[in-house]
Amino acid sequence: MRIVVVGAGLGGVAAAVGLHRLGHEVTLFERGAELREAGTGIVVMPNGLRALDTLGLAEDIRGHVMREGRGGLRDRHGRPLLITDVAQVRERIGIPVIIDRARLHRALRAPLPAERVRTSTPVERLEPDSTGVTVIADGEPVARADVVIAADGIGSRLRAQLFPGHPGLRRTGRMDLRGMLPRPPGLVTDLLTSQLVDRRTGAMFGLYPVGEDLLYWFTDSVLYGTPPDAAEARRWMLSLTADWHPLVATLIEATSPADIYVDPIARLAAPLPSFAVGRVAFLGDAAHAMPPDLGQGASQAFEDAAALTRHLTGAEPADAARRLLRYDAERRPGANRMMRAASRQSWLTSRTGLAASLRDALLRAVPSRLATRQLAALWRV
Repeated sequence: MRIVVVGAGLGGVAAAVGLHRLGHEVTLFERGAELREAGTGIVVMPNGLRALDTLGLAEDIRGHVMREGRGGLRDRHGRPLLITDVAQVRERIGIPVIIDRARLHRALRAPLPAERVRTSTPVERLEPDSTGVTVIADGEPVARADVVIAADGIGSRLRAQLFPGHPGLRRTGRMDLRGMLPRPPGLVTDLLTSQLVDRRTGAMFGLYPVGEDLLYWFTDSVLYGTPPDAAEARRWMLSLTADWHPLVATLIEATSPADIYVDPIARLAAPLPSFAVGRVAFLGDAAHAMPPDLGQGASQAFEDAAALTRHLTGAEPADAARRLLRYDAERRPGANRMMRAASRQSWLTSRTGLAASLRDALLRAVPSRLATRQLAALWRV
């Protein structure tokens, strides 16, 4: 079949490679001038790694599994609230991969021939009919496809076109600030793979190792109005975390604004009624944009890519729409559950005042083995 993938993010690239390896005629359209992924570190959860395994794309990144830390939640001083035993989770179901986002993107796209990629092509709409889909970019037809995979991200134009009554995105009123920097020599800390929460402000800080030489950190805090630039956001977080565990401010201050990314946190205001409309399927943030609190954004996109590849194995144009309905039936329930779980986690970690004090007391009462079991269940999805 002729398949067009719109959007060359991590999920779109994984789907394009998987479908290309099936023998379909795949074209990947990207609005940017080059095929690349900017950003900091990224966590690929065990379920996402299993999905990449089915696509034959996990081998190059398995060397980046998380080897340090215990995981869990801590207060702003680094004192334990809810601690999990990552070693036990590793034994049960595997362990996350933590990797530089740009490096992961390069590894995923490597098997896709250059002639199957068209950059500087902003797809703005689709024109479906009974025999296929015409892809429109810059007001002109650029392709004719039997199937289109809409992987055009959190602000998906194609989602807005095909679901005109859907409310679209809703901002959570919070801001994501993240950065990466060289690991200070001799650094040993129990904060690795943990998240610190502040019951006074609802702010959060997370820290992960990326290989032997880098650290990836991220924050979540209240957003007032328009997102600030990186330098202003950095100043804001340094002020907000001045009396936290000293390592927090040290790492933020040591990260150049040029290496810091700022985004307003948003999610779908309501689940999509379907991940498939005729010959068009939605993937990743275009289908189920969620808060980043569970670290499942990329992993859910990889599960989408693996499911699409599986359901389109041996497919012909005549049965494309039926195959995509099977994809929807498989992926939508689980992805929407994860979207709801991420929203609940975001709500939980951003509490302040009395509600946050009660949260912290309840978390401290949870045995480590129970927290570990719950984490394993989450990563098994």
